[in-house]
Amino acid sequence: MANLLLFNKPYGVLSQFSDCDGHPGLGHYLKQPNVYAAGRLDHDSEGLLLLTDDGKLQAIISNPRHKLKKTYWAQVEGEITQPALAQLIRGVKLRDGITQPASAKLIKPPRLWTRNPPIRQRQNQPTSWIELQISEGKNRQVRRMTAATGFPTLRLIRVAIGSWTLGNLLPEQYRWETIHISDTKHHRFRPKRSKW
Repeated sequence: MANLLLFNKPYGVLSQFSDCDGHPGLGHYLKQPNVYAAGRLDHDSEGLLLLTDDGKLQAIISNPRHKLKKTYWAQVEGEITQPALAQLIRGVKLRDGITQPASAKLIKPPRLWTRNPPIRQRQNQPTSWIELQISEGKNRQVRRMTAATGFPTLRLIRVAIGSWTLGNLLPEQYRWETIHISDTKHHRFRPKRSKW
């Protein structure tokens, strides 16, 4: 059994408990002892961050070789084109190699909380929302992928990691799940119970 904390990380907050370079850490929002982030989420990105008290579960979630899919909603500058989406799906050439095939599609603007501070948007410049699902963990990968196709990311929200989703959590909110790791070899997880 392992305890898993699902946290909606606000914009500007680090994925570590201590503050650094003027950015607040998780310690301002979470007081639970002995939990550690399973993976990272950049300070300028929002959304789902998983923390756990179990080292094996932390390794399964955070290690890219386990290929847990991560789902993002990205607001990009401009009206994204089908060729750009096709390029995201096939793989994008970045400085550290070509990204693995991904899932990418245009979505309607989602109903979200207001970001503080708001995105910087150019006057008369439209934006688009896409859903992007990747299983890699390159540094700032989603932002670099969309920029490489000509559509820079303005706002980025992670909404799911594997089968765990943000759900109706608002920024700074979290929920607990107790996880039974029924088969760590194949990474099937069965939630035992949730506590809010």
